[in-house]
Amino acid sequence: MLQSGAMRLLVLGAVACALASPALAADAKPPASPIVAPSSPGWLGVEMTAGLDGVRVAHVIRTSPADKAGVHDDDRILKVDGAAVSSPEDVTRVVGGKHSADVVELSLKHGDVVRAARVTLMARPTSDDIARMEYVGTFAPAFSQLLAVSGGLPDVQTLRGRVVVLEFWATWCGPCRMTTPILAGWQAKYGAQGLTVVGVTTDPVERATLYVQENGMRYTVASDPGGFTSTTYRVRSIPSMFVIDKRGVIRDVSIGFDPNGSGALEREIAALIAEPAPPTAAATSR
Repeated sequence: MLQSGAMRLLVLGAVACALASPALAADAKPPASPIVAPSSPGWLGVEMTAGLDGVRVAHVIRTSPADKAGVHDDDRILKVDGAAVSSPEDVTRVVGGKHSADVVELSLKHGDVVRAARVTLMARPTSDDIARMEYVGTFAPAFSQLLAVSGGLPDVQTLRGRVVVLEFWATWCGPCRMTTPILAGWQAKYGAQGLTVVGVTTDPVERATLYVQENGMRYTVASDPGGFTSTTYRVRSIPSMFVIDKRGVIRDVSIGFDPNGSGALEREIAALIAEPAPPTAAATSR
């Protein structure tokens, strides 16, 4: 379950709020040493948790170096470049000491099968880029256990044929207040042309309803009190915005509020509205 404790953070000029999240460690953070590396620290593209036998791969980022090398969710990393690892910090330490384009040798175990993988590292992407790697070109996951706040209860399937801007937000999130008038403006301007704006919050219905009324959120809003839909979309910072085309395929992802980015995003939305809805969708199903 996502919690409402948060902190402000900057994502390449965009302001966002970080959500409390499960105990996952992302690989390849910059090393603590003050020595400046000649190139960017390497990045595998995995999230990890401690395990009884090696380090468990909780999630592999789609199209990341680990994904391309055949690393899978629930693999256990036993060794990195021949060195045994027993914690996510061990993996981070070794990989963080490498650089983009370096190759690391992983010893992996899945069930009772042990295998090797050679991974060519890349420089760590931005939060926006990681989200795009995960989702752009895939069908939008179904919503789960949402409660209606305003505008009815949204459903991915029934929204097919319309362009959807899906934003994850919260009443306590300062940057989310900045996106509200922009989203309301888009709904008013493009709603009749085929746009549906959907806001999803983990705040309870009562709190969300009051906020909607006080802030003029004239678009569909739903509560996700159990965090099920937010977890499905792997939301770690808010506002997180997903742009979904008429086929139900995610075409863009944006993390945080960037005052200089709304114009480009609006142009993208207008272009998607102008696209015909094809009878079939050539995209990777999740």
